[in-house]
Amino acid sequence: MDSNGESRPDAAVKDRRTDALGDLRLLPDETLCVILTRLTPHDVARISCVSSVLYILCNEEPLWMSLCLGIVNRQLEYKGSWKKTALHQLDLLHKYNEASRQTLQFDGFSSLFLYRRLYRCYTSLNGFSFDDGNVERKENISFEEFHTEYDCQKPVLINGLADNWPARKSWTSEELLLKYSETKFRISQRSSKKIIMKFKDYVSYMQIQHDEDPLYIFDDKFGEVAPDLLKDYKVPHIFPEDYFDVLDTDQRPPYRWLIIGPERSGASWHVDPGLTSAWNTLLCGRKRWALYPPGRVPLGVTMHVNEDDGDVNIETPSSLQWWLDFYPLLADNDKPIECTQLPGETIYVPSGWWHCVLNLETTVAVTQNFVNFKNFEFVCLDMAPGFRHKGVCRAGFLALDASSLEDIEKNARCIENSSSHSDLNRKEKRVRIEDRCSENCTNDMSISDGLSGDLEYSYDISFLSKFLDYERDHYSSLWSSGNCIGQREMRDWLWKLWVGRPGLRDLIWKGSCLALNAGKWYERVGEICKFHEFCVPSVDEKLPVGTGSNPVYLVDDYVIKIFVEGGLEASLYCLGTELEFYNSVHKLNSSMKNYIPSVLASGILLSENESYRVLPWDGRGIPEVISGSNVTSIKHEEADYPFGLWAKKKFEYQNAGRPLHELGNCAKTSSMWPYIVTRRCRGKIFAELRETLSPEDELNLASFLGEQLQNLHLLPLPRPSCNDSIPTDTEDYIQPSHGNGFSENVTDKIDHPADLDLFLSILNRKRKGVASRLAEWGDPIPGKLIEKVDEYIPHDLNVLFDKLEPETKVGRSFTWIHSDVMDDNIYMMPCYSDSLLEENISEPCGKESTYIRRSTSSNKKTHSWTPSYILDFSDLSAGEPILDLIPIYLDVFRGDSRLLKQFLNSYKLPFVKKKSLVEVVDNNRYDRLSYRAMCYCILHDENVLGAIFSIWKELRSATSWEEVEEEVWGNLNSYTGLLANV
Repeated sequence: MDSNGESRPDAAVKDRRTDALGDLRLLPDETLCVILTRLTPHDVARISCVSSVLYILCNEEPLWMSLCLGIVNRQLEYKGSWKKTALHQLDLLHKYNEASRQTLQFDGFSSLFLYRRLYRCYTSLNGFSFDDGNVERKENISFEEFHTEYDCQKPVLINGLADNWPARKSWTSEELLLKYSETKFRISQRSSKKIIMKFKDYVSYMQIQHDEDPLYIFDDKFGEVAPDLLKDYKVPHIFPEDYFDVLDTDQRPPYRWLIIGPERSGASWHVDPGLTSAWNTLLCGRKRWALYPPGRVPLGVTMHVNEDDGDVNIETPSSLQWWLDFYPLLADNDKPIECTQLPGETIYVPSGWWHCVLNLETTVAVTQNFVNFKNFEFVCLDMAPGFRHKGVCRAGFLALDASSLEDIEKNARCIENSSSHSDLNRKEKRVRIEDRCSENCTNDMSISDGLSGDLEYSYDISFLSKFLDYERDHYSSLWSSGNCIGQREMRDWLWKLWVGRPGLRDLIWKGSCLALNAGKWYERVGEICKFHEFCVPSVDEKLPVGTGSNPVYLVDDYVIKIFVEGGLEASLYCLGTELEFYNSVHKLNSSMKNYIPSVLASGILLSENESYRVLPWDGRGIPEVISGSNVTSIKHEEADYPFGLWAKKKFEYQNAGRPLHELGNCAKTSSMWPYIVTRRCRGKIFAELRETLSPEDELNLASFLGEQLQNLHLLPLPRPSCNDSIPTDTEDYIQPSHGNGFSENVTDKIDHPADLDLFLSILNRKRKGVASRLAEWGDPIPGKLIEKVDEYIPHDLNVLFDKLEPETKVGRSFTWIHSDVMDDNIYMMPCYSDSLLEENISEPCGKESTYIRRSTSSNKKTHSWTPSYILDFSDLSAGEPILDLIPIYLDVFRGDSRLLKQFLNSYKLPFVKKKSLVEVVDNNRYDRLSYRAMCYCILHDENVLGAIFSIWKELRSATSWEEVEEEVWGNLNSYTGLLANV
């Protein structure tokens, strides 16, 4: 500019971006900002000093919001800016003095991307209301009208359902602040971290924030932290059913949420988990809703469908960004159905519908998801293994690739393969829809773009079930990590519905066939019954029982278990080892034989030319159908039980340390299924009785388990043959550091060191990559502990055995282990006693055992339960006896130290035998039984850490594994059995 302030052409401002970014100038600003979010706060601070443009990019508030939410390690307190808040999380805020710094200004740089983001942060939504919405509005409504016209069909806004709720008056941010200022609520944000804030801090944040996508209270645990809130509302009368209510609270998926958010906050495009339906009642403020029917993916939304487990991930812009940047691009007949929800109104969102919500002002709402008669089959379908049906339910035919379309053409005769889909990647499909939708947005949609067929997409269970992957074994295949409940909970849910709601059995059977292939397993168990001349399973016996990974049927007086977990090879080792164990128990006349079911038959069921054949097999020898195939990966030598314990241990060695997604993933349906038939035990499983047992009954159970585990761990292991050694042609083999001492059992010498070598090599294999394995498990395992696990677990597990007696390196430290003594593998019998009529005492109470205690009352009959059997030895293995303590303490006792103490008093045996008392009482962590147990929990094949952090919720804030060890297993260190002589 000249001296008069006039602009001169030769003084044009030079583009600062080129000089400031160098080669990075080739990347758009959006990409640079994404890269910066992948860095640590320290690195971003250093990069901001490189150049002026990087200074601008590195000091943007949305960037620091993302960085802060990625490092949250304690309760969140907003400090006026996200940079200050991040520094507070890092305990560096005291070193930051923004006031003393001069404001920096740079000319010659502009960014449309940064401008649009800044605009979204400060825009007002006063004029954003959509009063002419096309969602039907109803004033109150009867259950019959809702069920007929709307349930699982289309959305509806209903007024009047909450008129009598106390929440209509008391649920405002001001009123809630008076009562719940110190209450900590969960925050929903795009972060892997679990974020909590005191309500007073959140209200303060809402009042001063200028975020594009503000923090949003979305708390499914509000009933636990603020139980009085549950009294302020009730489920509307038109939503009376929720089939998940048969599950215990800790088993059922999240289903109700308190929702509080400021202007610009909201929920981006999504389909509710598990294809459940939902209702949402607004108590104050206004919400703008947009919805698309199933199969109609909104513009700007990208889906990722993982072929391995069918998990569906969604990439979507924030609610505000979608309405500002994508909504204006839609033609009238492409727009969603939409409405503005007002206080007191309840919106119903049907199963499978896409929806997006934007808060136009500060809002408070409550929502619940549910499963009822109309959507039950959809929920079961969504649980089934595989990838096609999950994608099709959400994205329609765009979730399919060329080969899938060819399959549909062959099966349904209505789709022709389209080259426009042939370039889709099956491993991780990215599907985006931008085609037209009819103006009324019905549930049926004609798909013709790119397809020569005229197939109509329909959100109909008969239609969608055609896309199930029938090449997968639905009972044992990998379960999607995105499923709203786990496999055990799913089986438990279906069984509890089957028993508790017999009027729904036709519906439950249909759902079970979708999720578990129940029809196929019922057909197979029928063939086994026919061969052994048992009664055909009745209608009541159609569904598998229990929560285990192998189908189990109760047929008359028999229990039939079909082995499927892990595939055919793993199943053969499970049955072979179980049969070897039963033989050992009876051959040695162990007292344990009185407390395990009797084996009546065993064999292999084969499918041949669409018919079945049964081949009896007692575990000895190798069946011709097995020896003539390539089923097994291990060379079997001559042995009494070629698929017995030692062969199974070598198989465990092969699989030790493999990624979770590879374990148990049987993609192809087998044509052979090993099975076993045992005598049916009378009584009930402990899982059904848990809540009704008296404290005395619980102590009796703990004593019983101590006695039976003592019997199990004293049972001699079979002798390994000269060929039962670990493979030596692998780099994973670690030669134990203790030398060549022979192993020894309590009652039987094993003149071969291979057993301990094999056990240690399996442990060391599991040790590799343990941090990444725990990261796969995820919540509730604290991330900060996952980061420290490599420091806690020894890199060579041989150190745990260095101080054992040299002449008994294995000794009591290596025995049979059940591995799966859980609440559904224990049977109990009713016990009646009357001091005046002792002859009326039932048989179980008459057995001589230290765990039976009779009532001392003079005339009053008492009813109690006494333990009678331990079941399910399919997971049998050989290892340290302390491994059996893990499922007992965590699943059966649920962390009750009183029961653990009673168990130990009855068990009496030492877990390990040390060289001397001096070495036991020193401060070496390897000498602590608690450390040993904690290491095994971390290395366990199952997510037992998830159980630990669910039982001891306070440990989620633990800062070290030692803290977890002491709280969970500290009582073991005073166990006197540690010093006993054997």
